[in-house]
Amino acid sequence: MVKIRLKRIGAHKRPFYRVVVADSRSPRDGKFIEEIGTYDPLKEPAEVKIDAEKVQKWLANGAQPTETVKRLLKKAEVQ
Repeated sequence: MVKIRLKRIGAHKRPFYRVVVADSRSPRDGKFIEEIGTYDPLKEPAEVKIDAEKVQKWLANGAQPTETVKRLLKKAEVQ
C-alpha cells in the first residue's frame, strides 16, 4: 500500500519534514517514491508547501494520506 506521509529531517529539537509518497512498509526516514512538499512547524505560523498537482495524481492512483498529512492538506487548501 502506498502512503502519503511525513519524513523527518532536521537536527535534534529542530524538526523539519518532507511530505513524501512511500510504500507503507518502508521505514519513516527510509526509501520513498516521490517528494511532494515540505512542512516547517517552527515558523510562525507553521509553513506548509505542497505541490497540489502531484498530490491529486497520487490520490487518484490510490495513495492514502496519514492523519497528519490530511490536516496539512486541508491547511494548504489542497484537498
